[in-house]
Amino acid sequence: MINLSISKIKNQSILPGFGLSLGFTMLYISFLVILPLSMVFFHTVSLGWKDFWDTISEPRVIASYKLSFGASFAAAFINVIFGVLIAWVLVRYHFPGKRIVDGLVDLPFALPTAVAGIALTSLYTPNGWIGQFLGFKVAFTPIGIIIALTFIGLPFVVRMVQPVLQNIDQEMEEASASLGASRLHTFIKVIFPELLPAILTGFALAFSRALGEYGSVVFIAGNMPMHTEITPLLIMTELEQYDYAGATAIATVMLIFSFILLFVINLLQWWTNKKFVHN
Repeated sequence: MINLSISKIKNQSILPGFGLSLGFTMLYISFLVILPLSMVFFHTVSLGWKDFWDTISEPRVIASYKLSFGASFAAAFINVIFGVLIAWVLVRYHFPGKRIVDGLVDLPFALPTAVAGIALTSLYTPNGWIGQFLGFKVAFTPIGIIIALTFIGLPFVVRMVQPVLQNIDQEMEEASASLGASRLHTFIKVIFPELLPAILTGFALAFSRALGEYGSVVFIAGNMPMHTEITPLLIMTELEQYDYAGATAIATVMLIFSFILLFVINLLQWWTNKKFVHN
């Protein structure tokens, strides 16, 4: 049975040589992903457990963890709400300039993050175009960090939800409405279960992207230790001081937490697929 399955895969493959293609795939992934990540753990091991714990448990490092994870979660959550709304408008409505708006969604992908950081800082400083009208300080505060992370994470949610919305059969919504269901009830019972796996995936991608963001945040954050210093900046600071072991120790904690969170979110996505989509 296994041999028949492998033979079937080989026969259906467009590219010739299943074994060769798989070998190049694993080699490529090893050089780009596995080997660099393994070096992080390799440098961390050279510290020893006591030095490793002392490095990652410093109050300054703990404060950077709290800020990075908290701001990334808040930005990803905001993107889920407004990303679904934007995807809904782009799929369900036709209006002048729709293609321009659709293209603007991908702008954070193409725009250098440093440019985004400078632009956001100039907007939200106390004398900026937007900041001067606000009654509270945005730039050089955690709020400014959340805004920057929201900016760079928006496309992930929109582009994950948009194709799912396009594939939803509107006859299901019409049937729900004909049975007397309200618009809200139709959205919750008919549309939302279809969107939930894509929303979770978009949240995971936006969260992961925000967690490692540096360029767009470093300008608007202010980089004040214990207050607006994110973990990627702290890692860069350690590297500038030639403390490679300390930098990799901090990076290892971020890497482990990222793996755990992505694993949990993937489990939630699998659960929602099983519970809502296939039922």
